[in-house]
Amino acid sequence: MNTAKLLLHCPDRAGIVTDITNFISVNNGNIIYLDQHVDHVENIFFMRIEWDLENFLIPNEKIQDYFDTLYARRYDITFRLYFSDYCPRMAIFVSKLSHCLYDILARYTAGEWKVEIPLIISNHGDLREVAERFGVPFHVFPITKENKEEQEDRELQLLQDNRVDFIVLARYMQVLSDRMIYKYPNKIINIHHSFLPAFVGAKPYHAAFERGVKIIGATSHYVSSALDAGPIIEQDIVRVTHKDTIPALITKGKDLEKIVLSRAVHKHIERKILAYKNKTVIFE
Repeated sequence: MNTAKLLLHCPDRAGIVTDITNFISVNNGNIIYLDQHVDHVENIFFMRIEWDLENFLIPNEKIQDYFDTLYARRYDITFRLYFSDYCPRMAIFVSKLSHCLYDILARYTAGEWKVEIPLIISNHGDLREVAERFGVPFHVFPITKENKEEQEDRELQLLQDNRVDFIVLARYMQVLSDRMIYKYPNKIINIHHSFLPAFVGAKPYHAAFERGVKIIGATSHYVSSALDAGPIIEQDIVRVTHKDTIPALITKGKDLEKIVLSRAVHKHIERKILAYKNKTVIFE
């Protein structure tokens, strides 16, 4: 089944749902999914709708223009249109930690996600063997303070040459420049090793251990120019006790990180996320 997926937001007012569903039905589209939400504080309407294109009268390449002309301008709608027959292309950025990379590549190899992974980029060569084991090209760009801009130029060119749609930072231990983030707005997914906002720094599990915490967490979010402050996609926690050692906390944390990151990636691939300002609406 080839489907169209429409995600939108606009000022809330009467008639939006009726007009949009009517647009699909009068053109012989069969709606297979519809979810909506109203933020009553901002007075913003959010919607995700998906329909079967088998008998749809409007050609795929014309749907966006029709919708923009007939409804987006009338209701001041910001929207994105996707088609299920397109397979998005995902680049993975890694450093030295392998747990998130293994999880992503295992799901990819098992066919759990409709996605292509044309390349992996790293600032170290440590995980080249992992990439080769899964048959994904691995590119190393060592980064220092002096060459960061030049190396990012090379990375951006590589991403462009490979028609990459979005990026996953699978424990990539470099801060991306605003220039890189601007090129991929709400298309760079990061995993943070805590329940944001929480223990910051290089040793979060040590800090958590010293405080005697009873839960540890992980947060996946879109990358913004404000460090670790982009729109949150997915979060989860695991309970711990005074019996857990630092190695035990690290093991539990790594398990949680890879699960939370993969959930976020899956929702992005399925077009279930609508980012607005610094928040997300996650459709089920």
